[in-house]
Amino acid sequence: MNVNNVELTAVCGRKDQYPNTELPEIAFVGKSNVGKSSLINCMVNRKSLARTSQNPGKTRTINFYNVEDIVHFVDLPGYGYARASKSEIAKWGKMIEEYLLERPQLKSIILLIDIRHEPSQNDKLMYDWLKHYGYKIIIVTTKSDKLKRSQINKHISIISKSLKLDKEDILIPFSSETRDGRDKLWDIIKSVIE
Repeated sequence: MNVNNVELTAVCGRKDQYPNTELPEIAFVGKSNVGKSSLINCMVNRKSLARTSQNPGKTRTINFYNVEDIVHFVDLPGYGYARASKSEIAKWGKMIEEYLLERPQLKSIILLIDIRHEPSQNDKLMYDWLKHYGYKIIIVTTKSDKLKRSQINKHISIISKSLKLDKEDILIPFSSETRDGRDKLWDIIKSVIE
């Protein structure tokens, strides 16, 4: 998809700050530093719309990006390791769960997992949570450019077995650097929101 118009429309720490619109929403979840912000930047053809960092825990709010007035991309705080107090991390968890369970505009959740590593316990918990609540599972394995092409299928197999993926689950290798997987992910997003 060719994206010309995109803007950050809301930065939220509470649900009363969410944008009051009927636009369908696609949420991006994953552990800290998995590449959610980089993926969003790649999907909308921007270098630094969503702020990225080498340090885990950069995203501490729920950020809504209006893409072409057809969809909101929603960047959620990462789970797992981050340089923050336990009380702040617990607050993020509550904020994320509240958004995922109570937002009627939410059409799909994309779970990001680093292709180089076996899914963490938190990744498995998130996958199981999404299954429990009946979400269609779309997994994007980030940082595929960090592997040789010959290694990608082996790593996808490890992730699939570790999560015990069902046949209907979708798994897409993705690289924000090379843009591999971008068009396929846009096709899936368009099918979800139409």
